[in-house]
Amino acid sequence: IADRQEGIGVCGWILVSLSYLLVLITFPISIWTCIKVVREYERAVVFCLGHILSKKAKGPGMILVLPCTDTFIKVDLRTVTCEILPQEILTRDAVTAQVDGAVHYSIHSAVSAVANITDVHSATLLLAQTTLRNILGAQSLAQLLAGREEIAYSIQATLDSVMEQWGVKVARVEIKDIWIPTAMQMAMAAEAEAAQETKAKVVAASGEMNASKALQKASMVLAESPAGLQLRYLQTLAAVAVQNNSTIVFPLPINMFGSLGQKSIEG
Repeated sequence: IADRQEGIGVCGWILVSLSYLLVLITFPISIWTCIKVVREYERAVVFCLGHILSKKAKGPGMILVLPCTDTFIKVDLRTVTCEILPQEILTRDAVTAQVDGAVHYSIHSAVSAVANITDVHSATLLLAQTTLRNILGAQSLAQLLAGREEIAYSIQATLDSVMEQWGVKVARVEIKDIWIPTAMQMAMAAEAEAAQETKAKVVAASGEMNASKALQKASMVLAESPAGLQLRYLQTLAAVAVQNNSTIVFPLPINMFGSLGQKSIEG
């Protein structure tokens, strides 16, 4: 409707001329009823005998409205935040969840918002709710939890394609909270705990394998040098002796006692 350009006809121009004449006769009293002020963030869609004569809305500032033939509707161009109430959805993997969100939009064409739809704000809210349910219903629970940003962009693109003819531009779509059943939460928590335990066991087993390889290499080095093995043994005893209240059992090789016995017999 906003793209049409139709004249008001001969009778219409006669009525407009009479309106101008009435304004001139009653001047300056009539000027107070003809001049309207439109704020910076507003635009006025003026109807002359029921017709929109211009594709572009008027404002901001002062506009002239004839008292008998013209009417006008003000449209707010500021960004509107529309809250989507919690919607119960069934995901692709048959999980029931409740999701809420918010839509931020603004009107960029006041003429289209007035001429093409009855109530642009109610229509935006209902369309956002329906689109949210349709898109989330095609996702699995894992995709829903992990891909909020991608899903929000998809919803925004869908809303833009429909609301363009309403003169509305969607600035941002947000998915705020996701509620899932308590039983599902417990199952997901148990699954995450089992995954963490499995990961911990794998890390521990990898550490033991690396430690055994290091010990094998150390034993091969010590086997080539018996003196090195004795030094390592003494270092271990020194480290243990630092601790208090400890008893150290120091084993001696049996061949040492044999050499001592031989010396005593010779003496």
